Amino acid sequence: MSGCARRNFFQPDARIGPGSAQALPPGADSVLAVAGRQYNRHSKLHDVFWGRHYRAVWAAPVKVPVLDLRTAAPGGLKAGKPGGGFQSISMTLEGPKEREYALRALDKDPKKVLPKFLQGSFLLNAVRDATSAANPYGALTVPPLAQAAGVPHTRPRLVYVRTDETNLGTMSERFQGKMAMIEEKYEALASQTPDLSGVTNFVGGEGMLKRVYAQASHTIDERSFLRARLLDVWLGDWDRHEGQWDWAEFKAPDGRVRYRAIPKDRDQVYFRFNDGLVPWLVSLPFVMPRFQTFKPHYGNVAGLVKQGRFIDQRGLAQMTRTDFRRMALDLQRRLPDSVIERAMRRMPPAVYALEGPATGSILKVRRETLPQAADKFYLTLAREPVLGGTEEPERFVVHRYADSTTVQIFSRALQQLTRTDSLLFRRTYYAAETRGLTLEALGGNDVFEVETTGSGKFMPLQLYGGAGQDQLRLTGSSSSLKTYDEASDMATANGPRPQEPRKNRLGYDQTVGTKGR
Repeated sequence: MSGCARRNFFQPDARIGPGSAQALPPGADSVLAVAGRQYNRHSKLHDVFWGRHYRAVWAAPVKVPVLDLRTAAPGGLKAGKPGGGFQSISMTLEGPKEREYALRALDKDPKKVLPKFLQGSFLLNAVRDATSAANPYGALTVPPLAQAAGVPHTRPRLVYVRTDETNLGTMSERFQGKMAMIEEKYEALASQTPDLSGVTNFVGGEGMLKRVYAQASHTIDERSFLRARLLDVWLGDWDRHEGQWDWAEFKAPDGRVRYRAIPKDRDQVYFRFNDGLVPWLVSLPFVMPRFQTFKPHYGNVAGLVKQGRFIDQRGLAQMTRTDFRRMALDLQRRLPDSVIERAMRRMPPAVYALEGPATGSILKVRRETLPQAADKFYLTLAREPVLGGTEEPERFVVHRYADSTTVQIFSRALQQLTRTDSLLFRRTYYAAETRGLTLEALGGNDVFEVETTGSGKFMPLQLYGGAGQDQLRLTGSSSSLKTYDEASDMATANGPRPQEPRKNRLGYDQTVGTKGR
């Protein structure tokens, strides 16, 4: 199998038309180029099996500016560190005042997603060809939609990298002759935009989670995160794992800190995948359900949001079914036809002619049924919630009834900080929606107070003790209750015997998502 992968799979140079085979003149400021002509060189029979996808878009001629680091941003740019994604060819560009910009090639090389022994096989051809399921210009349409929706956003721009470009450091050769997008990162306060007025810092996903796990005074702004996630659902953006977000930090006078989500890397919006026999099979619910095709009807919403489950559990824990519906209705109001049509015009003219009106029409239909999709999203998260505390001591108060379970989490550290409030979390889970609930203490000496009232079949409840000296105080039945603790200090006379957590279990404070694509 080692010799089946196509050599020279990618186009050597994105330029097309008269003179494209000659060296680009030093003063050229724009070129006519295509994102990836290789995706549109297949027979109709091939497309029956592997899908038509966006092949015509990848081969559509686009007039694009030539990258000039001296003028690409105010004050100029210089090469920074290479990106580390599994598929993207990316790097950081550095500007004045510690501002940073991401440079990402439109085309991808997904070679690393396969095991080494398959990287020379025919499967690599198929995986590479599946890149054509994404609209390479879709990200250009998102800023007006996000702005109208009230969601912070990046501002990507198209550029062409000359075949003789050498100012990109060690990444120069990988970018030469390619079309790419450049967008400013939210790293320095100088990058602040009007929709993030009052921000005190920008942090990455890993840094934000570490702070939220450490202190009860640090929390995610769940309402704004819900707004962003429903925008993802509407756009059909399935690739929203925790590495796809930056976070704006806001400090309140009482010492609390909240984090507002900023989506980035919008390269999978309007995904078109199941228009061929093989990808249709791959996208089935029991195979790879996250590969959901953007179409008028939402289809498998659980599959669409699957990639973001880790961050959703931590960022939407207190959002109720009513919250999901109200937010969906608000987005309907904020996204009229005029905004959608203006956003579609941000596609290059030749691409708009191919896809603009159709994509806009699908967005309008999906807007009308967004509340129903939001409800399915909610039910997906409500099925088996996982809640965690922090490294500080907390008191988990649980009231169990036959039809529901109410959870409250109190923090002494939060009370000492604010001088008033110790309530960190409150939520009621209903048996009709939730089939099991998991609570996990992290650090500190935590207390679980579980009171069971009445009789009947109770919601299964799992309690995980953390690193401190934890206690379980149980009132009433211990039916459907399991406890896990390495130190076995959660034992109580009328409760279940604590078990050791599974060795391969992923803790609440462990990052499990994929790194950037």
